[in-house]
Amino acid sequence: MLGERIPLNVGNIQVTGNCSPCSFNESGPFKITFPLGNYTIFYIAPSRDYHLQGTFETPYSVNITLPPDYDVHNPLLAEISHGADIISNTDNSTTLRWNQTMSFDLRFYDKNRETLLYFFGNIWIVIAIAALLPFIITFRRRG
Repeated sequence: MLGERIPLNVGNIQVTGNCSPCSFNESGPFKITFPLGNYTIFYIAPSRDYHLQGTFETPYSVNITLPPDYDVHNPLLAEISHGADIISNTDNSTTLRWNQTMSFDLRFYDKNRETLLYFFGNIWIVIAIAALLPFIITFRRRG
């Protein structure tokens, strides 16, 4: 969020709207232009570290659909910026929707990270019980 903007290298750009087909011009690297109107832009881009964020100069509606392998429901592993609606779809994918936002921030996770969280959580519970067990036993003997 701080510093200069870093352009995103995307592919398979599609512009849809009230036109058929909607055309756009690539005006230089990392920039597309199209006539003024109401459009939806689809593109495919790599994500880094299970984290997506974006900022805009004017408010936009943003929809992000995560495939079934990814999730955002565990607050220990995921972080979602304010104002998002989370929609669980019938195909086990998850859609996040921000209406008229100037920025969004999304951290998501895969099933392996959730499994690791529960695994290490259980290990720490066992360590805590093992560490507290001598105190509990000596406390009961005194009483």
